[in-house]
Amino acid sequence: MFEGLWTLENLIALITLAGLEIVLGIDNIVFVVVVTNKLPEAARATARRLGIALAMITRIALLLAISAIMGLTAPLFTVFGHVVSGRDVVLLTGGLFLLAKATHEIHDKLEGPPTGEGAARAVHSYAGAIIQIVLLDMVFSLDSVITAVGMAQHLTVMIAAIVIAVGVMLLFAGPVSDFVSAHPTVQMLAFSFLLLVGIFLMAEGMHKHIDRGYIYFAMAFSLFVEFMNLKVRKRGKAAAS
Repeated sequence: MFEGLWTLENLIALITLAGLEIVLGIDNIVFVVVVTNKLPEAARATARRLGIALAMITRIALLLAISAIMGLTAPLFTVFGHVVSGRDVVLLTGGLFLLAKATHEIHDKLEGPPTGEGAARAVHSYAGAIIQIVLLDMVFSLDSVITAVGMAQHLTVMIAAIVIAVGVMLLFAGPVSDFVSAHPTVQMLAFSFLLLVGIFLMAEGMHKHIDRGYIYFAMAFSLFVEFMNLKVRKRGKAAAS
């Protein structure tokens, strides 16, 4: 199966595509962290691994069904002169879900969860977290899967790139989750990122293209400012003690 990888052209495609999948997976990591941080601490690591592993299987399945995925770009209907395809519907739905999810999380963080919620809800939320990770990964994967087909001609190269990207996600999701959990202001920043990605997905669904570079630059700049704030606060605490 992997014989086709050992050509210079396919190796270059593998490295390039894996790098692209890793970059495009940044927003996915943020979502995984936000969702699993709602679970009891003992269940978070398992939920992250299971959710990301199932997401990888789903993404590979999308590759194997690429003809159906490419068919999503065909027009379905027209609204006020705007042609809507299956891809547009998926992106709009995913964007709306992210906006609702981020808004709900911000509300819970600021106002606290509704009274009367017990441990039973946490048990059910484990399965809910896994389902959310898998479904949102499908939304995030649409463009990257279509891009993968355009960049590589060998199915093995595409699958290998996805496995590498998922391996990186598994490696960094834990430390990122621990860091976010330890800093409430970073949690709010993560929710803001989800809002940003939700708006991006909705814009793409309405054919209003926004370069992902702008999104990632905004996220990186916000993180840089927050790291500076954390460093200043840490120095202040050290001086006070």
